[in-house]
Amino acid sequence: MMGYTTSSLIDHASVRPNWLSNDRFWYRVLTAQGSEFVLVDPARGSKAPAFDHQKLAAALSAASGEKFEASRLPFSTITFSPDGKSISFSAARKSWSYNLETNTVAANNATVTTSTTRSGRSNAMSLSPDGKRAAFIRNYNLWVRDMETSKETQLTTDGIKNFGYATDNAGWKRSESPIVAWSPDSKKIATYQQDERNVSDMYLVTTNIGKPKLEAWKYPLPGDKEIATIHRVIIEVDNPKVIRLKLPPDPHRGTLCDDISCAGNEFGDVEWNADASRLAFVSTSRDHKEEKVYIADAATGELREVFQETVATQFESGQGSSNWRFLAASNEILWYSERDNWGHLYLYDATTGKLKNQITKGDWTITRLLKVDEKNRTLYFLAGGREQGRNPYFSHLYKVKFDGKGLTLLTPEDGNHQVALSPSGRYLVDTYSKQDVPPVIVLRNTEGKLVANLEKADISRLTATGWKPPTPIVVKAKDGQTDLYGLMFTPSNLDPNKKYPIVNYVYPGPQGGSIRSWSFEVANGDNQALAELGFVVVAIEGSCNPLRSKSFHDMCYGNMAENTLPDQITGMKQLAAKYPYIDIDKAGIWGHSGGGYATAAALFRFPEFFKVGISESGNHENRNYEDDWGERYIGLLTTGPDGKSNYEAQANQNYAKNLKGKLMLAHGMMDDNVPPYNTLLVVEALNKANKDYDLVIFPNSRHGYGEYSYYMTRRRWDYFVKNLLGATPPQEYELKPKQDTRSAM
Repeated sequence: MMGYTTSSLIDHASVRPNWLSNDRFWYRVLTAQGSEFVLVDPARGSKAPAFDHQKLAAALSAASGEKFEASRLPFSTITFSPDGKSISFSAARKSWSYNLETNTVAANNATVTTSTTRSGRSNAMSLSPDGKRAAFIRNYNLWVRDMETSKETQLTTDGIKNFGYATDNAGWKRSESPIVAWSPDSKKIATYQQDERNVSDMYLVTTNIGKPKLEAWKYPLPGDKEIATIHRVIIEVDNPKVIRLKLPPDPHRGTLCDDISCAGNEFGDVEWNADASRLAFVSTSRDHKEEKVYIADAATGELREVFQETVATQFESGQGSSNWRFLAASNEILWYSERDNWGHLYLYDATTGKLKNQITKGDWTITRLLKVDEKNRTLYFLAGGREQGRNPYFSHLYKVKFDGKGLTLLTPEDGNHQVALSPSGRYLVDTYSKQDVPPVIVLRNTEGKLVANLEKADISRLTATGWKPPTPIVVKAKDGQTDLYGLMFTPSNLDPNKKYPIVNYVYPGPQGGSIRSWSFEVANGDNQALAELGFVVVAIEGSCNPLRSKSFHDMCYGNMAENTLPDQITGMKQLAAKYPYIDIDKAGIWGHSGGGYATAAALFRFPEFFKVGISESGNHENRNYEDDWGERYIGLLTTGPDGKSNYEAQANQNYAKNLKGKLMLAHGMMDDNVPPYNTLLVVEALNKANKDYDLVIFPNSRHGYGEYSYYMTRRRWDYFVKNLLGATPPQEYELKPKQDTRSAM
């Protein structure tokens, strides 16, 4: 029941549109026989094979001397010629063209190699909108390369170590990619010079024969006097010039998450106007409680503060992307706020900073603003919780006018909708499903009209194996009133007359939750596989997690040690009362990262309830974890009259002495996200308290254990089987991942 087995048994389940001119698109769909390429023309409402698969296979076989089948062509992507009369692809170590009119194949001059030099280089570059230049970092300075001539031009000259331009290396997130925002005309770049000169270091050492290698990098902690700051700049590219914006250095913070580039390698919270004369941006305070909106003159760096918003806990601008926009043509700003306890959109005058009107309102939450049609003053966005009687986490697409009128549901089906808009914004590919209902993929226009049915997932091969979907559940939170949503996994051969231990998979957030996705999934990590071993496995989206109201999200603010655990316990008890086959006296729990923190807290704080726990890579002591996460959700570190900080009561090692059950701790010793000292502090406390525990160490592994991840899965299964079931697992069983050969083509 692991994903590497089950995913290959589902057909027609995914459409990833590759857009062409006039909103046409092609996609490749996996079938029971292999795969098919499909071409869709929304204007005609037509869907047809992108080419004659049989004739292409025959022609390619003849030209290459190798045998290919129509349903298993040796490529997964194609490129249409500008006139649409031919396609090109790579196969048999060559590049080929296929004439769609004559059904003939011809080899191109270029030979396909396996070199990754070019792709590796481009991954560390940011391409300009016109595609002619790419920005990159060299020796802490920003450069551009002409994509046609390869000529390189240095844009900045004063970048030095720990004070470089466009660097992506604050805290645990590190890469060689430049963090920039190109102007629409490709002549300017908005970026920053990041100051980490006085920021404290984090250290890790490798395990190897001979002396270990020291890895050191800047990694500020909560309460540190010095954190990473950014000096905002605009750089003119044609004749290199650096214009510094006239404000003090900003904390390395963003409105969306704990990094200013968390939605990709683009500079977040900045918006150019069309002619690149002005730049709007948001400055976020160190504790995420204050947001200031500025507009800068791109020629001089002069600034004007438009407005600001201050909150009592932490500000967030949505999920997946920042939901504010600078509408320069009408001199307005679209703003996202949870000021009325729900995530909604507001319209501001960019000249006066005055609120013009609240656009959306009600007891529901916008998650992502997808498109702004300035001409027709219409917004398209994803939101959840508006449709009564449905899971509030299900995402639907809506449109509304700037004045709040004409709110229209565009994806009416009950389910979680994933939407891909066409470049013109006239059409959308809508994939909707539930955790227990397979996907349906349709083409709509943005008026909400169904244009074409594209695919409907076929899971007949999957269900033939005995597979079954999880059971959606609804329980009450610890307050006895709030509905919590989750999933329950039971053995496919469930005997309702037997008793099954219950295992809780937990991720307490508050930036995410225990449910990886509300759409259809064939495996849900290893939740179903673990259930097959003789357990009831549950995942409950507790309070303190996002996508609901502001008050729901803030229930754990300042007290991350709660970890939704009271919600998890009361929910599990309600399920045991409803399903007598659940043995509530044999409760286990496991989680990774934040879930590892929650698991250890569960064993230490609720030792009478949780009997077995597996804590992986936990951030047990947030004074040992990166500054932004703790300062965002707990607040700035302060010291009380008793000399203890507001972080003290949330540190797991302080409660290790309460352990009664069986606890396994695991950590990668080269974890540059959650440094391993978090777990070692708990280990030390358990030693001091003379407590028995189990420890799995991965000497050279990062946060997710890499090649040893399946080893950890097996150890996790063994631990629950031994300590909750009282059974003996097979000795050193090996999980052997398989590849879906259809996807590997």
